[in-house]
Amino acid sequence: MATPNYGLIATFDSTPDLYHAAEKVRDAGYKNWDCITPFPVHGLDKAMGLRRSTVPRISLAGGITGFCTGMSMIWWTGAYDYQITVGGKPLFSPMFAFPVSYELTILFTAFATIGGMFFLNGLPMHYHPVLKYDQIKRGMDDTFFIVIEARDPRFNLANTKALLEQAGGKEIKELEA
Repeated sequence: MATPNYGLIATFDSTPDLYHAAEKVRDAGYKNWDCITPFPVHGLDKAMGLRRSTVPRISLAGGITGFCTGMSMIWWTGAYDYQITVGGKPLFSPMFAFPVSYELTILFTAFATIGGMFFLNGLPMHYHPVLKYDQIKRGMDDTFFIVIEARDPRFNLANTKALLEQAGGKEIKELEA
C-alpha cells in the first residue's frame, strides 16, 4: 500500500527567487501552503497573501480583562468586602487601585498572548511531515523552501509541480505524510 502524499516541496536558492515564487503560488489560488526560510524575510507574508495576525486583538482583550479585574477587585474589597474608613478617605478610589490594575493588565496580556499564539499556531505540534524531508536542515542554514499541501483544493500533482518549476523551484519532491 502506498504511503499518502502530504504535498510537494520545492527548493529555492535566494530570497528574491522565493519571494517571486510565493507571489506566483498566491496568484494561482493556493491556500494551504507555506514558505520555510532560514531567517525572517521582510514582506513575505504579503507576498503569500496572509492576513494580519489576530494575536494583537487577543492580547488587547487580555489586557482589558486584567485592568477591569484589578479595578473590580479593589472596588469590591474596599466598598463591600472589607470596609475600613481611614482618615476620611473614600472606600474606593481609582488612584489607589491603579497599581494592582496595572500589574494585572500586564499579567493577563502576557497570558492571553502566549495562549493565543499556542492556539492559533496549533501548538504543541510534536510532528510535522516536512521533517521527513532529508534536506530540511538546509532550511535553517542557506536554502529556502515552498511546501504546497495535498489537502489544498487546487492541488493536482502534475499541475502543482509544473507551477513550482515555472516559479523557479529546484529539487521538487513529493513529501509523504
